[in-house]
Amino acid sequence: MAATTHTVTNQVPPLVGYDVFAADRALSEAVERHLEPGILSAARKELGALGLSAGSAQAQTWGAQANENPPKLRTHDRYGNRIDEVEFHPAWHRLLGHAVGAGLTDAWGRPGGHVRRAAGFLVWTQAEAGHGCPLSMTHAAVPALRTDPALAAEWEPLLTSHVYEEGLRPATAKTGVLFGMGMTEKQGGTDVRANTTRAEALAADGEYLLTGHKWFCSAPMSDGFLVLAQAPGGLSCFLVPRVLPDGVRNVFAVQRLKDKLGNRSNASAEVEFDGTWARRVGEEGRGVRTIIEMVAATRLDCVVGSAALMRQAVAQAIHHTAYRGAFGGLLIEKPLMRNVLADLALESEAATTLALRLAAAYDADTEAERAFLRIAVPTAKYWVTKRCGAVVGEALECLGGNGYVEESGMPRLLREAPLNSIWEGSGNVQALDVLRALRREPRALDAFLREVGKARGADHRLDAAIKDLLTELADLDAVEARARRLVERMALVLQGSLLLRWAPPEVADAFCASRLGGDWGSAFGTLPHSLDLASVVERARARER
Repeated sequence: MAATTHTVTNQVPPLVGYDVFAADRALSEAVERHLEPGILSAARKELGALGLSAGSAQAQTWGAQANENPPKLRTHDRYGNRIDEVEFHPAWHRLLGHAVGAGLTDAWGRPGGHVRRAAGFLVWTQAEAGHGCPLSMTHAAVPALRTDPALAAEWEPLLTSHVYEEGLRPATAKTGVLFGMGMTEKQGGTDVRANTTRAEALAADGEYLLTGHKWFCSAPMSDGFLVLAQAPGGLSCFLVPRVLPDGVRNVFAVQRLKDKLGNRSNASAEVEFDGTWARRVGEEGRGVRTIIEMVAATRLDCVVGSAALMRQAVAQAIHHTAYRGAFGGLLIEKPLMRNVLADLALESEAATTLALRLAAAYDADTEAERAFLRIAVPTAKYWVTKRCGAVVGEALECLGGNGYVEESGMPRLLREAPLNSIWEGSGNVQALDVLRALRREPRALDAFLREVGKARGADHRLDAAIKDLLTELADLDAVEARARRLVERMALVLQGSLLLRWAPPEVADAFCASRLGGDWGSAFGTLPHSLDLASVVERARARER
């Protein structure tokens, strides 16, 4: 075999050995904007360390290994005893351990905790997205448990711990735990009020036995789960531990693991409860109200997670084109490719800016900010998660055939992209939730409009879009059929307002011209040619250290 035929030329070096946080100017600027000066230095240090880890060859290897070796279900031991264990590759545990150690389940009790955690979640998800599921649910369980002070006192220190301990043991024997959630049932899906899992009260106050089936239960090796079941007083929320305080395993029969499109590293299971011991969380009959804060927090993580996938896809596309030569020059210098990259960069920056603004609202925790979140979270969840698949698919195309090959990592991003649009309520559910808030909670709309109005007068295209939005909002009769159009417009107006206030002029100008002004085609790479696209692309480039 002639060695000359194997000379490698014009191939791109891997994007590795860089600080994922520092290389993301939109994210690092958002952290500086939303954190108080007194904690900014410490936050920069912790996020920089996490960014270096996320961009390392080691983390990239862990991510590949965790997906190439998906979890395996072991229902019985060699003697026929039911054990219901799920085995994960060691890389999964290393990813989780690093994430927990970096505080990605600890937001509720420290200054600027939500912004710091959201930024860290966005950074670390770029190493591997599947293990974000138990991280998200563990973080989000805290507000639900706080409806019962005794339960919160028992579990919150373990949920927010920076120590990861794998294995099924009583929570009292561990220094850190993970939580999952079980709402979906095969007969109801999103309609959780149709759930049929039954809860029978025991003599001890707050204790029940559950019987039923959960169609989707993610991360079944978690230490505890928040689930919904029908109690005598109506649909209620319950805490189901995997191991009881005396060390006996709770009845938690894992029937099978789902064979999913993406999210391969994470186990999603069907589970059976048959006399499963549980403690009630909140009042009987108020299960949805109890668990809704958990749902809201996980919905925000859907936004952050999608922003992370988009950011990694765009970083890979720009990196590839900055090194790949074609037709006498680098791809990144070609006007048409530059237009595509700039268009993708706009979508990524808009998603990141919106995600961190929502996290900052959680930290502020004022009445006005809570009202804003009520309408902004489902709006952002609807739109940002929808854009993720389109962005990742176009970014993959920028790599050409190399992007279609598993070794590039792009196919894994593409398979992961639809997940956040489905998890915690698909697009129609989010759109209907926005309509519900518009009709029932006028303070939420007022807060949203005040936020959008902070940039009024800064750009005529935003002003026109706000005027059109107000016209749509004035007519809510028969609005359900056009709910998606309305929520899309709300999301774009909100993103435009944020970028006009905080992004560089070339970014805000390009966003308003295309997304609000209508000077845009039906595919990426159709921005007005007169814009400063080179600056937009350069801002989004992830440079190695």
